[in-house]
Amino acid sequence: KRIVGVKYFNVYGPNEDHKGDMRSLVNKAYQQILATGRVGLFQSHHPDYKDGEQMRDFLYVKDAVEMTLHFAESAPSVGGLFNLGSGEANTWLTLTGAIFAALKREPAIDFIPMPEALRGKYQYYTKADIAKLRSAGYKRPMTPLAEAVRDYVQNYLVPGKKLGE
Repeated sequence: KRIVGVKYFNVYGPNEDHKGDMRSLVNKAYQQILATGRVGLFQSHHPDYKDGEQMRDFLYVKDAVEMTLHFAESAPSVGGLFNLGSGEANTWLTLTGAIFAALKREPAIDFIPMPEALRGKYQYYTKADIAKLRSAGYKRPMTPLAEAVRDYVQNYLVPGKKLGE
C-alpha cells in the first residue's frame, strides 16, 4: 500500500465561510473592507520584520485541489509526506494590496497590536519547500497571488457565490 500525507500551507479561497475565525485574511479583509473601508493587520514584534512584512506561503484552494488530485489520480506509485504550498513567501501587505486592487480601491491599512497570547508563538515567515511535490511529477504552475485573489474576490466574495455553483 502507498500512503501520501500532505501539509497544506495557508489555504484560501471559495467555500471557507464555515471556518469562522480560521478563515483566510482574504475572506476576513473583504468583510472588514465592506464594513469600514479598511483592513487591520498585526503589528510586528520582531526586529527583522516591519509591520505588514511578516511573510506566508499562501495557497489558492484551486491549486490545493489540483495538487491533491495529482496524488489521487496521477501518481499511483508515489508515497510519503508532501508540503503543498505555492513555494513562495509573500507579505501580508502584498496580500492585502491584492485584495484592495481586486476591489479597485486604494489600500487603507491599520496596524493593530498583536494579542499577547500570540506573540511568543507567531510565525513571521513560512514557505513550503515543494521540491518533493515537483519530483513526484506535479508540473502545473501555481496561480499567481494577485490573480488568485482577484478570482476569489471578484467571482466568489463579491457576488456571494460558492465554488461549484
